[in-house]
Amino acid sequence: MTADSSSQPAPAATDTPASEGGYGELIRLALPLILSNSFWTIQITVDRMFLSWQNPDAVSAATAAVMAFWTPFILFQTTVNFAMTFVAQYSGAKRPQRVGPVIWQAIYFSALVGLLFLLLPWTETITRWMGHSPAIQQQESIYLACLCWMAFPALLTTATSSFFGGLGQSWTVLWINASGTLVNVVLDYLLIFGRAGFPEMGIAGAGWATVIGSLVSAVIGLLLMSRRQFRLTYHTWAGWRFDADLFRRLIRYGGPSGVQWTLDSSAFTMFVMMIGWFGDAEFAASSLTFTINAVAFMPMLGMGQAVSILVGQRLGEDRPALAERTTWIGLKLAAGYMLLMGGLYVLVPHGFIALFENQTDPDKWAAVASMIRVLLWFVAFYSLFDAVYLVFGFALRGAGDTDFVSKVSLCLSWPMMVLPTYLAYQWDASLYWPWAFASGYILIVAGVLVWRFGQGRWKSMRVIEPLAIEPESFAEPPLREADCPTSA
Repeated sequence: MTADSSSQPAPAATDTPASEGGYGELIRLALPLILSNSFWTIQITVDRMFLSWQNPDAVSAATAAVMAFWTPFILFQTTVNFAMTFVAQYSGAKRPQRVGPVIWQAIYFSALVGLLFLLLPWTETITRWMGHSPAIQQQESIYLACLCWMAFPALLTTATSSFFGGLGQSWTVLWINASGTLVNVVLDYLLIFGRAGFPEMGIAGAGWATVIGSLVSAVIGLLLMSRRQFRLTYHTWAGWRFDADLFRRLIRYGGPSGVQWTLDSSAFTMFVMMIGWFGDAEFAASSLTFTINAVAFMPMLGMGQAVSILVGQRLGEDRPALAERTTWIGLKLAAGYMLLMGGLYVLVPHGFIALFENQTDPDKWAAVASMIRVLLWFVAFYSLFDAVYLVFGFALRGAGDTDFVSKVSLCLSWPMMVLPTYLAYQWDASLYWPWAFASGYILIVAGVLVWRFGQGRWKSMRVIEPLAIEPESFAEPPLREADCPTSA
């Protein structure tokens, strides 16, 4: 070391809350997203808790219907949500005038998909195909029909949340989602049980409460995005025109990401559907265990989303080393939370199970509760690998490496989880064998994503068009203040 270099102060060895790419930056962005996903968890839990008080079979029906709806819906929602990666990279590259147009392409896509869900007469066909008992099928069909009306407002909420999330304004995302959740929970109580003059609607009430809650979130998100500061800076009004090239790129990169989630969701849906073949008690136990698992899984989606946003912004700034640092910090935080929740599942399972206790059939409930205690051990085991899967999957998504992640799901989800569950049923095996294979699947996928991230190819990936070759049709003149109305 030379004298000159030795005279310079050594760089700080520890991270500080204000440092870029450190714990403070990630936590500040992730906390509202974690809370937002926690509200969704609360919504699911309260919804199914109320239904379990009214009719235990309604919980199984709602779980099956949601998964049947979610399997195709997640393809489109994840495609719309990929607009967040575009927003993050555009904002990181200091090109704010491109933000509004990409959100409008997501809105147009949402409208097409919402119409598709309403026009397809598929609810009764799907519920018959699932092959559950007639009483459960009837309730599944009712709930699924309600969810089809939720598709468009839910996608609009995703589009507006992608706008604010990509800009790093995660608290706004929280308020958008919290407003809908609050409306949903209140209406759940009023419509399921028939309180305050409302009719007792049971599972139909739960479905319509979800629709109205989603509509409230969508309207609030659109109103906030239309504020003057966003119209001026990000062209949230001026960018309303359909842009065929930008629309295609949103589908090109968002589509594979949606395919990955759809493959995973379809595999888990088939997994749950086939668990229903093992018996009503096994079906109820598995449904409630997935609901309890959401307490750990759903909040960590917020951590994954925060990692994805920061990776996108850093790559837009051409600072991949900072993106890599953020990802590893995100893994530490997510893994710590998952380990904590896994310990609670093992040590105090009754604290979770008691929320769903139903006294109308004590013998049936005792059998269900006994199975849940064992299934929570599986959840405790795979929760840590879920953290790895979420963080690295979202990091690769923030870079645009969506093709690889979708291929992993295509090659592994059905062979490792669905096929073994079918064989276990055919061989009259225990319920715990399918759960063991599902846990193994999560472990293997987590390992593959760590390997892919370690290769580093994602560091050179971008989803936005290079500025040097940007077509004239992409460029928009700066929006003058006089061009916008003075209201709102």
